[in-house]
Amino acid sequence: MFNRLSGKMSLTLHSLFIKYMFLLPKISILLSVFNTPFPLVKRAIDSVLRQDLQDFELIFIDDGSLSSLANEYAGYVQLFPEKIKYLCHPNCGQSESINRGIAISRGEYITILDADDEFKPNHLSLCLAEMAIADLIASQTETVVDDEDDYYVPDRHDNSKMIHVDDCILFATLFGKRQVFSRYRFNSTYAADARFYEQAAMEYIVRKVDLRSYVYYRNIPGSICSLLKQAKYKESMQAQLS
Repeated sequence: MFNRLSGKMSLTLHSLFIKYMFLLPKISILLSVFNTPFPLVKRAIDSVLRQDLQDFELIFIDDGSLSSLANEYAGYVQLFPEKIKYLCHPNCGQSESINRGIAISRGEYITILDADDEFKPNHLSLCLAEMAIADLIASQTETVVDDEDDYYVPDRHDNSKMIHVDDCILFATLFGKRQVFSRYRFNSTYAADARFYEQAAMEYIVRKVDLRSYVYYRNIPGSICSLLKQAKYKESMQAQLS
């Protein structure tokens, strides 16, 4: 009798485990936001919801935004409870917010989306296809600029020099297996994305790919790149006047 009950219990637990595994999303998308205008945030969210691959969870992380904006974010996110998980905490910065998002994510694969950018409709499916031969990828982007100078960002090794965005590792184009993102943490410094990629390359298969399915909007006011670029411009003007 005991053996029969034990057998039935094992079968039940096994069935529940299988059911749980099927409920896990294939991909976790992490979106951290801090006072980004709501229309831009809505654009980013909508680009995720329009993906041709729908096996995902979107983890929306409000990094201590103003209450007026936070209410707008929450109101929209709550319209999609089956797709979006909402997390809110006092401001700690994008890197730490992403680290916290990774900790509660459930996907087999993890990627990131900046709150003022967007995915093309096939972004997730294109990235997932690359995982057959890589553990982590970083992709080149479709970059939206106002002028030619906007294609260039400060070199992380020497902020007085500028390099093309195609030659950078961009934070939000990282896409990879869970174990890679669980192995390392993002630090709160400029070029944390490149450091993460270089660390991963020491233990995993990493690739830079040319998908251009991530739409990267340059020179959003307040971004680290924009502030560094403004500082470089001021230094140049001061040098000319001295």
